[in-house]
Amino acid sequence: MADQGFDRPTVLIVGGGFGGLRAARALAGAAVRVVLVDRQNHHLFQPLLYQVASATLSPADIAAPIRHILREQGNAEVVLGDVVSVEPGTRQVLLADGRGLSYDFLILAAGSRSSYFGRDAWAGLAPGLKTLEDALEIRRRFLLSFEQAEQEEDPELRREWLTFVVVGGGPTGVELAGTLKEMARLTLPREFRRIRTDRARVILVEAGPAILANLGVGLSEKAVESLERIGVEVRLGQPITGIDERAVQLGGERIPTRTVLWAAGVAAVPLGAGLGVPVDRLGRVIVEPDLSLPGHPEVFAVGDLAAFTHGPGGPLPGVAPVAIQQGEWAAANLLATLAGQPRRPFRYRDKGSMATLGRGRAVARVGGLSFTGYPAWLAWLFIHLMLLVDFRSRVFVFFEWLWAYLTTQPRARLIVGRRAPTTPPGSPPH
Repeated sequence: MADQGFDRPTVLIVGGGFGGLRAARALAGAAVRVVLVDRQNHHLFQPLLYQVASATLSPADIAAPIRHILREQGNAEVVLGDVVSVEPGTRQVLLADGRGLSYDFLILAAGSRSSYFGRDAWAGLAPGLKTLEDALEIRRRFLLSFEQAEQEEDPELRREWLTFVVVGGGPTGVELAGTLKEMARLTLPREFRRIRTDRARVILVEAGPAILANLGVGLSEKAVESLERIGVEVRLGQPITGIDERAVQLGGERIPTRTVLWAAGVAAVPLGAGLGVPVDRLGRVIVEPDLSLPGHPEVFAVGDLAAFTHGPGGPLPGVAPVAIQQGEWAAANLLATLAGQPRRPFRYRDKGSMATLGRGRAVARVGGLSFTGYPAWLAWLFIHLMLLVDFRSRVFVFFEWLWAYLTTQPRARLIVGRRAPTTPPGSPPH
């Protein structure tokens, strides 16, 4: 047994996101040694990442150190490291720095990454939104565009700087587009002298026939109406066919823009492809009903890395509630095995879906009930506050939201990251 000097089984958890962290907490008090390894030292609340990108919240508002979260859990350890491969035959994982970690049980919760559908060259032109670094880069590009437009003399080039294209009509794209438009419309107008920030174009592009398709036709149409009411242009059934430094291509239409943001698709991290088990077209491991890997009952996959195909309606979506429930379920099945009891097949309890569309606007579906507007927005606020893992984060986010709502002046409007370009406005891009 891979106890490394301990007389308890070692449960190695790869990933400190929703699934991995919930699995670790579910094992608190159990007679096991829990080792959680992640490339970052923090747990990130990804559903609010777009609010960091749109300068509503600061990074520390939606992230907390993993060691701090697990500080009271005596059977848990944290390892900062990047897992590059798993060797089920020897029950080891290999880290990028050459270290190896042994396990008796393994829970893979490594998450996902942005997918450009084979057009990886677009990644540098249209940043995705999966990490704090991504959010800060999007915020930098968004705010810098207004600074560049303020200095630009050429009206056509100024319009390029003030046109923002968000690709993808899922919750991330919808929420990002709505928040960026409201920032331009409500927050920035009095801060610039030479441009009308409220006239900035925010264009939401969705290749399919509807945005927020998982909420149903009625709520999808309501979402379009709400976005258009605040000035977001919604383009449906129009896939992006090209992106360069000065424009995006929608079929035969070229839209001049300097800022393209990607929320169109995700794929599992490459870790799953090297396990020697079947994966789907997104690189997700096709798991057994109990969330274990085929042929390896000691290894579980949860969250965005797992393709659970045993329920109605096809694979489950890559959302936080799925990862949370799967993390808890994998931990319970692991403990059942240690106790000599049978495992239970995973059953997902769908508690509903929702998305914000701007100030006081949201759409929500909970059970058989659908609702929109202010009630949906309040429900969205409450649920997301409760899902934050750290009490400090809940308090800070609540007051940041209250301040932003009452004043329309969110306080995180800082351009950080790469140095602002010194190229004169109107000059060709490098």
